[in-house]
Amino acid sequence: MNKLEFHEGYGTYTIDEFEFEYGRTLENVQVEYLLMGNPQYDENDNISNAIVYCHNFNGNYSSVGNLFELNKSGAVFDKEDYFIISITSLGFPESCSPSTTGLKYNFPKYSIKDRVNFKRQFLKERLGIEKIHGIGGSGLGGYEVYTWACEYPDEMDFIIVNSSSYKTNGYRYVISKCLDSIIESSDDFYNGLYSESISRSMVSLNRLLYSNYFSKKIFQEMSNDEIDVLMDDFVDERLFNDIYDFKFRNDAILDYNLEDKLGNILAKTLIFSSTDDIYYSPDFDTLPLKKLISNSKIILYESTMDFTGFEDYSRFEEDLELFMNQFK
Repeated sequence: MNKLEFHEGYGTYTIDEFEFEYGRTLENVQVEYLLMGNPQYDENDNISNAIVYCHNFNGNYSSVGNLFELNKSGAVFDKEDYFIISITSLGFPESCSPSTTGLKYNFPKYSIKDRVNFKRQFLKERLGIEKIHGIGGSGLGGYEVYTWACEYPDEMDFIIVNSSSYKTNGYRYVISKCLDSIIESSDDFYNGLYSESISRSMVSLNRLLYSNYFSKKIFQEMSNDEIDVLMDDFVDERLFNDIYDFKFRNDAILDYNLEDKLGNILAKTLIFSSTDDIYYSPDFDTLPLKKLISNSKIILYESTMDFTGFEDYSRFEEDLELFMNQFK
């Protein structure tokens, strides 16, 4: 295989044609991405040290910056040793989405598997990568990680997931149904034009999202006045997120369930789970995976997230180094 030319940093790429799981096809599909580090090649000129990062519900390619303590010089994922790829997922601007295509509510319905295939097609076409060394993600990004490992078990050596789950049920299902109900209650959703009704809906959506943003401990430590101020700031920052992007993303979450496929996973698996996470419970979302996924290790931790949403992931470095040593 001839080595493809590419440069470290931000970029966009256009896929000529992308087919969705439910049958529709779009042409000229844009992909937004970030490349960091140094690719290493095997004897067949295939990149052998690629790690893909999958971002959370409100993230994009830049979310990989949250892991800066883990990929700085000398750290476990030093950019000198690994080729790190962060891709803005299908359905998010500025990758292909209801808002950026202008299709709005006519955008094709997509699944978590479609989001995975979107990234797989980009990796193959733009970078010539058909097998990655590993893949990691948190929250909704973890949904992609588990789906990738279940559907294409031979395509990675390891997966790392933080605070996520393998299905939408219970409390999360109720939240997603409430989000869907708020969207559907907007008088102008199917008109395709933003209005006061849609703006009110976005305020309600973001207030509901805020209720799951922090750990139980942080909410208990804040006064109601502090919560009001921070919640208003949270809503203001996200008020102009596109309601159509939001709707299709939430639909994909509602249909998510991998419980019967987890036995397919062949990759070595490391799972972190916060003991005081409101949205993802260790008892129901993490600990059952010890029996459901072979070669898996689970680490429970108490969140140190502050009111800004910052979590210091450097505290996981020792566990990550022990995990990664098996690939050296």
